[in-house]
Amino acid sequence: MYDLTVIIPTFNEEANIRNIVMAVDAVFYENSLNGQVLVVDDNSSDGTIAIVREIKRIKPHVDILVREKDHGLSQSVADGFVHAASEVFIVIDADFSHPPVLIPRMYEEIKKGSDVVIGSRYMEGGGIKDWPLKRRLISTGATFLGRLLFPDITDPVSGFFAIRKNVVKDASLKPRGYKILLEVLGKGHWEKDVEIPFEFTDREAGASKLKLRTIIEYAEQVLDITLHSFIHRDNAAWREWKRVFKFGIVGLTGIIVNMGVLYALTEYAHFYYLVASFFAIELSIINNFIWNDLWTFQGETERKFSSRYQRLVAFNLVSAGGVAINMGLLYLFTGVFGVYYLISNLIGILVAFSWNFLVNRRVTWMRK
Repeated sequence: MYDLTVIIPTFNEEANIRNIVMAVDAVFYENSLNGQVLVVDDNSSDGTIAIVREIKRIKPHVDILVREKDHGLSQSVADGFVHAASEVFIVIDADFSHPPVLIPRMYEEIKKGSDVVIGSRYMEGGGIKDWPLKRRLISTGATFLGRLLFPDITDPVSGFFAIRKNVVKDASLKPRGYKILLEVLGKGHWEKDVEIPFEFTDREAGASKLKLRTIIEYAEQVLDITLHSFIHRDNAAWREWKRVFKFGIVGLTGIIVNMGVLYALTEYAHFYYLVASFFAIELSIINNFIWNDLWTFQGETERKFSSRYQRLVAFNLVSAGGVAINMGLLYLFTGVFGVYYLISNLIGILVAFSWNFLVNRRVTWMRK
């Protein structure tokens, strides 16, 4: 039994495989780690398999699993989870896109109690080197969709991560495409995650395997994880959906407060209705903030804004943006396109609600 297993999925990586295996092996030696290198290969037609077997003859902790069917990066990694001879798995690309020198740090974070450790390109200190604009846009879009499910994680589609074996034990993974981490986060059993910044470097040799089918599979994966969270209600994605529902319920109480204050100030205090509306909106915002802070996001610790006053100011600013969106869409659809005003208002409310939740989640109650 090893302390950790570094899983390297491969397909026709003869230009990189020897160097990456030896680099990982050097990290093991320099940090006194009892590690296994497990290459999971999709039946490469070049010399990848032969090279790994050659290395294995002199380094028995290097192993290879050759998969002859159901090819794909995510499927390879999932098979690696099954065949790894340790309780900790670290996934790394064969093309040096991910720096092997971070392996010890990832392992240390697991030993400290984290269930998932993610190498992030998008947190402070991370980055992407030598990517064309098209690929950056695709990656940004994929990350945005992933963060709808896991807003506290800056890079939920990273290919560089470490997990405990228990995270995926008995998990109903349905691996496809290239985003195996999202599948693990969406269906695995985990509580604590940590992110480590790194600079992603485009492959040193070989050809990129990103295709249109990959994008389609990713969209299918996001939908599948969403459905899984609704059915099983036992994972991080479901916890996020519960926050959405709570946020919506709080929003309904805000409508009641708004209408009640507007009526009282207009009918009994004889305020001009627009002035009364200003106070009604602000009191409803304060109402919503209090309930969201105490209920929707209860138990959330280590937030960027530790002061409740700071969070209230942020919530007010975001809510003001929501009001502007609502009013703007109402004018656009009714004033410009002639849509019935109640329908336009409903569209505005839905878009403003999405804005308020997503932005407040990432600003007002953002994790450090």
